Amino acid sequence: MAALVPVLFALLAAFSNALATVLQRRAALTVPRSRGFRPSLVWDLLRRPIWLVGMAAVVVAGAGQAAALATGPLALVQPLFVLELPIALLLASLIARRGLPPAVWAAVAGVVCGLGLALVAAAPSGEDIHVSLARWMPVLAACVGTVLALAAAGLRRPVGMARAGCLGAATAVSYALTAALMKDAMYVLDTGGITGFLTAWQTYAFAAAGVAAVLLLEHAMQGGPLVASQPALTLGDAAVSLTLGVLLYREELRTGGWWVLPQVIGVSLVVGGVVVLARRGARTRPDG
Repeated sequence: MAALVPVLFALLAAFSNALATVLQRRAALTVPRSRGFRPSLVWDLLRRPIWLVGMAAVVVAGAGQAAALATGPLALVQPLFVLELPIALLLASLIARRGLPPAVWAAVAGVVCGLGLALVAAAPSGEDIHVSLARWMPVLAACVGTVLALAAAGLRRPVGMARAGCLGAATAVSYALTAALMKDAMYVLDTGGITGFLTAWQTYAFAAAGVAAVLLLEHAMQGGPLVASQPALTLGDAAVSLTLGVLLYREELRTGGWWVLPQVIGVSLVVGGVVVLARRGARTRPDG
């Protein structure tokens, strides 16, 4: 029962993020494609009401995610965001008033059941609720370096699979880092109040990482097909978040004995389902 509260908050956040993705992608497709890293892309999008509604959904998602991370382990909360992809595809289908074929419904079931199976078998549990700066420094350096390398590699390539995949992976690392920093900031808010929260470095670090993630996401959406960017984003976020949960917060997963088998089966179902759904999404424009 202790896991119910963070799971519910995470599901709310996943739904809001999925709605934001659908609306933001519709808006992104209405502006000219950018050949390089263009911060002015956000200015172009600010003039589109549908993008602003999408950003409102991002705010709701952020609040739900913060509540989930404040009450549950990172290794439990962030993998639930894998559900964003099937939810986003279902929402896009409703907006476009198009039905989904049986293969897509099967993929949705595979993602949901696989994720549930993997999380129940892994049983993520929290240990530390606060991370020292000394433990943060190498992780921050590694994450920032990885994001810069992936973004640079993607932006050097023309619009297509490689560009979208690299930018999607960079976005995934940024989102995972944002969540890890947000969890630490929630601890500061709980122990130091609003004054401590507003003066903590974690607050501004997760805000900066979140802004970078949003900007990278917009470029990933424009960078190539969804089948390249979405699996990198969805699976990458879950994988990096699990790693950060173990490294930073010393969270534990059940990795011994027969529990490994259902975890492998669950992850396989999730990966297969995400690939199928991304391919479907690549053929379905969210703007109908």
